[in-house]
Amino acid sequence: MPVIIIAGPTASGKSALAVALAEQIAGTVINADALQCYRDLAILTARPDAAAEARAPHRLYGFLDAAERGSAGAWREFALAEIAAAHAASRLPLVVGGTGLYLHALQHGLAPFPEIPQAVQQEAVELHRTLGGTAFRRQLAMLDPVSARRLPAGDTQRLVRAYAVARATGLPIGAWRARPHAAADCRFATILLLPPRERLYAACDARFAAMVARGALAEAETLAARRLDPGLPVMKAVGLPELLRHMRGEISRPAAIAAGQRATRRYAQRQMTWFRHQTQPDLVMNEQFSESLLRRSRQFIDEFLLTARA
Repeated sequence: MPVIIIAGPTASGKSALAVALAEQIAGTVINADALQCYRDLAILTARPDAAAEARAPHRLYGFLDAAERGSAGAWREFALAEIAAAHAASRLPLVVGGTGLYLHALQHGLAPFPEIPQAVQQEAVELHRTLGGTAFRRQLAMLDPVSARRLPAGDTQRLVRAYAVARATGLPIGAWRARPHAAADCRFATILLLPPRERLYAACDARFAAMVARGALAEAETLAARRLDPGLPVMKAVGLPELLRHMRGEISRPAAIAAGQRATRRYAQRQMTWFRHQTQPDLVMNEQFSESLLRRSRQFIDEFLLTARA
């Protein structure tokens, strides 16, 4: 089954390219951005709006509640089901997003991890909250010394995950990852958008300011009112901690916007680094969305589909 992946950092124009292509080639847009899976932060995660969704089918957007913990493994199963459904409807799957781990999992598979009991996951979360990152990492070293050495004390999510896996299974997480991966029965072609850094950073700044103008503060306030575990993935959405600081009276609105813009630029830089070193794209576009980019992408896809059918 042919599948097109449209990858790139935040604010690079991935979603605009995906929906324009989907209109032209009868495509289905499938989300591969971890935070756009959550329904609670539609504005702050730049989820496609109703106008975009009216132009082409969109899947796996806003299907998780903020209280849930999404994972690459669970997302991969959903994505494969949506890919199969798109082909069954004679539509081309366009998987679009900037979460590198999700895209890697889709293409290369994941080690067959066992189900971790909820009680063990909660134990790991509470132990980390009690001990703090440094002491928790020492605790992890007794179960999984390799992960304890590799992970920084501030990487809460991965530390907790490594502890829970070792605690529940008696094996370190690395041993599970070394097991054979299940590959997808798909043929992938990847378009990677990597605009010049200065233009990308300017787009990041403009977009975050626009998010605040459209109601991101009210969205953050609604989420904060739920008093969720601060360790949940959704609570680490780019720009959310800065807006919450403003709501608590710690910083001014202009300072929160500036801090959110800075966090967005740093996130975009991390994404660019990941894509440059961890992917082998079939087509790299060093620009943001434009009509010429759309034409070249369409030509690339047409050629890919011809060879896929050969």
